[in-house]
Amino acid sequence: MTGELLRVMVCPPGSAGWDVPEKAGAWRELGFRHAPDFAVAQRQHETLCGLLSAGGAEVVSLPPAELLTLDAVYAHDASLATDYGLVLMNPGKKNRVAEARAHAHFCGELGIPVFGEIVLPGTSESGDMVWLDSRTLLIGDGYRTNKAGIEQVRSLLSARNVDVLSAPLPYGAGPSACLHLMSLMSMLDERTMLVDLPWLAVETVELLKERGLRLIEIEYSERDTLACNVLSLGKGRLIAIEENARTNGRLRDAGFEVGTFPGSEICINGAGGPTCLTRPLLRLE
Repeated sequence: MTGELLRVMVCPPGSAGWDVPEKAGAWRELGFRHAPDFAVAQRQHETLCGLLSAGGAEVVSLPPAELLTLDAVYAHDASLATDYGLVLMNPGKKNRVAEARAHAHFCGELGIPVFGEIVLPGTSESGDMVWLDSRTLLIGDGYRTNKAGIEQVRSLLSARNVDVLSAPLPYGAGPSACLHLMSLMSMLDERTMLVDLPWLAVETVELLKERGLRLIEIEYSERDTLACNVLSLGKGRLIAIEENARTNGRLRDAGFEVGTFPGSEICINGAGGPTCLTRPLLRLE
């Protein structure tokens, strides 16, 4: 998750139907804070894409599709990129299930195969999956990704000598809220992680410490503005939401170069940060 980012897929607000009244009207049931402002969201998303391109990544955009909902803008969740192809997720948030097929079709046109697929009774979302290194995947066990889903991922990846570990997630605001493992941690480089420490289980914190990871804590007053969701571009470069100035200052003090973009509409409204908005497809280790 921290190698140099070379290719990344995004889903612009227009592709996710933020400009379609019927789709935008479903914002309450999808858990958004307020009705989406398409123009503002589009500008903020374009700024993010500019940072990605300036960082050396090829940015490819998922095209519009009728079955996509507002949540599809958070392109990270519906597929997991591995060295062997995509693993298609089976999202615990039911309106998102169709996104996996959209990812498979689009990435197939780019020459990226499907390596596996999570099916019922398993549920899974990639926002719950953090690569601690190239051979260790940590998966959050919660409302969006269940034990059956974790076992299916483990079965797929164990044949490739990848260890799959699980991490219990807190109840948080309950099953209707969007709480992923990546809401509580972000890998910054191979040895450093940004964390929301009080919300992590003791066993998860002990695992991270046993692995020798340096833990940087977010500014807790910025928890609700997604301070813990930060995207690594590799080589000590990060993308973060500009509203989280104190946390971003801690990252800079720790030696990281932090590029920021405004996230009031595209991120905070729908509870998805810069990592959520991106599906990295190729990194240089």
